[in-house]
Amino acid sequence: MAGSGERARHWRYAELPGVDLLRARYIRKTFVRHTHEHFVIAAIADGVEVFHHRGADQYAGAGALALVNPDTAHTGRAGVPEGWRYGAVYPSPEVVAEIAAETTLIRGTPGFVRPVLDDRYAVGLVHQVLRAADEGNALAADTLLRVAVTRLLRLNGGALPRREVRTAGAQVAARAREVLEGRMAEPPSLEKLALDLGSSPFALLRAFRELYGMPPHAWLTDARVREARRLLDAGVSPAEAAAVVGFTDQPHLNRHFTRIVGVPPGAYQRERKNVQDAREWPV
Repeated sequence: MAGSGERARHWRYAELPGVDLLRARYIRKTFVRHTHEHFVIAAIADGVEVFHHRGADQYAGAGALALVNPDTAHTGRAGVPEGWRYGAVYPSPEVVAEIAAETTLIRGTPGFVRPVLDDRYAVGLVHQVLRAADEGNALAADTLLRVAVTRLLRLNGGALPRREVRTAGAQVAARAREVLEGRMAEPPSLEKLALDLGSSPFALLRAFRELYGMPPHAWLTDARVREARRLLDAGVSPAEAAAVVGFTDQPHLNRHFTRIVGVPPGAYQRERKNVQDAREWPV
């Protein structure tokens, strides 16, 4: 990505368990609709990011945060010709729940109410977390992360609504998801899946999209990339990970992985094993 002016680093810091870290600058990058198992707390330093979230385009410019709850479908692209530069932390639901229980009055599963929040102070906190992680300052990184999450929950937090699976269509969609999870490498056709669940293809398609924010085939690609990330974190090679999760070959994995995660699987695996020089990334 050097020639295009785009670059990204996706890594972990051992002293921040349950948290992924990212620094990136994108210009022409487009993220397809996808989800995360963790929360997204993206602090925009320059430019503008646009992301489609719950039926509408959201705009996050410099000094704002893009906030996405776990398992929530969204996209991502540049909102201005020069693109956008940002730093992000991805705390797990368990990490956020622990912080919320200790520092807020939120009852139920905590999450963010609005997808964009203008708060330069919180933006600064996120970048300080990344800097502290780069410097190996565990005390500062952990402290600043907790302060940042607490502030965001107090300004923009609430109990997340429970995903409704009461209707017949939603129940079929949930069962379809279970089937796809169990048959990730060899999924059935939409017609076969619907027939096995006592539904019709278009009824299943509508119900699945309504419940999970994307059609079954897009959800399956997203799920495959999630599983590939777990395998790469465990030391499995990209080629082997591609075969295990059902991609036809490594280039197939590379294409979808980069469109969802933002970096190729090989670079992703290398970065999470090694620490680069933080001075390469101005804040």
